[in-house]
Amino acid sequence: MIYAIGIFVSFFLAALILTKKGRNQADLVLGIWMIVIGFHLFTYYSIVTGLIYEHTFLIGANLPFPFLHGPFLYLYTFALTKPAELSAKVWLVNAVLPLGVFVSTISFFLLPIKRKVYVFQNEGSGYETYTLIVGVLLSVSGIAYVLLTNRLLQKHRKRIRDVFSNQEKIDLDWLRFLFYGMGLIWVFIIFDLGDQWIFVLATVFVVFIGYFGIKQVGIFTNQNLPTASEKITEQEFSAIEVQEEASKKRKYAKSGLTDDSASDLHARLKALMTTENLYLEPELALIELATHLDTHPNYLSQAINELEGMNFYDYINGLRIEEFKKQAVLPENQKYTLLAVAFDCGFNSKSAFNRCFKKATGLSPTEYVRQAVV
Repeated sequence: MIYAIGIFVSFFLAALILTKKGRNQADLVLGIWMIVIGFHLFTYYSIVTGLIYEHTFLIGANLPFPFLHGPFLYLYTFALTKPAELSAKVWLVNAVLPLGVFVSTISFFLLPIKRKVYVFQNEGSGYETYTLIVGVLLSVSGIAYVLLTNRLLQKHRKRIRDVFSNQEKIDLDWLRFLFYGMGLIWVFIIFDLGDQWIFVLATVFVVFIGYFGIKQVGIFTNQNLPTASEKITEQEFSAIEVQEEASKKRKYAKSGLTDDSASDLHARLKALMTTENLYLEPELALIELATHLDTHPNYLSQAINELEGMNFYDYINGLRIEEFKKQAVLPENQKYTLLAVAFDCGFNSKSAFNRCFKKATGLSPTEYVRQAVV
């Protein structure tokens, strides 16, 4: 029964995603992935129910499916974290191994029915070497795609901290949960902990996608949330690509920003922050601030990294914390909650405020204010 639920949910979610208006490339990838998961669950369902003996063409049909999930997780992550369209080249590169496995199964599918049934009932008798090679490739593929996807997520997290002063709406926590779920399934596959448990986890995984996806709203309806690919423009993406090498100063040698120019830009930035208090804007972004200073985002990001020793996110939130310290102890603000004061200082999330404050001061906001007013 649990597998039937997984199959139904997979195809139901695929229908929701692929028929919605205004779907983007991430929706397309996720929708196709849900169809693949649905068919994969069906092939296993046919085995455990004996349906496979009534429809012998299903014997061996499950072999290529495990090789598709790693690429689809990677492509989905890629689509959400990159502003560029998924090119045909990216699709083809990630399809090479699954296609190779599919081609290698053709000779098995052409066997007489009795021979196929015999091989299936005897756990791959006569195909031991092939089964071993496929198992090794699957393990290597799973580990590789988990690492590649994690790398994309880490890069994305760094990029948004170089461009945005608030990251809650584009932090892709939901996608990280999917990543952890897939990682757990791969652990069961690599250590061969049993097909039953693997497919039970796969079913839970699909239901998980449904629950959190619908809760997230933007993925399954027309009310699109500002995903990374939509929120980060090509210009902003170009700016933050430079910052991926910010720790190596020599990378800026050809940027066109001299030491004197950087110092001048930094001085103008500090003056602007003092007079205009732009850090109080919750959605302040690097490109917006660069426009105020009439400079390129690359140059501004470089000046902040080199002369402040931190990224854009930490710099702006550092100013917000300093403003909070001043505002929280004022007598006229004692009637407000600390969170209300924090929101007035530019924060838009309780968790982000507490995290930033603790990192900067070593104290919680409550502890700090209690000590400050004594």
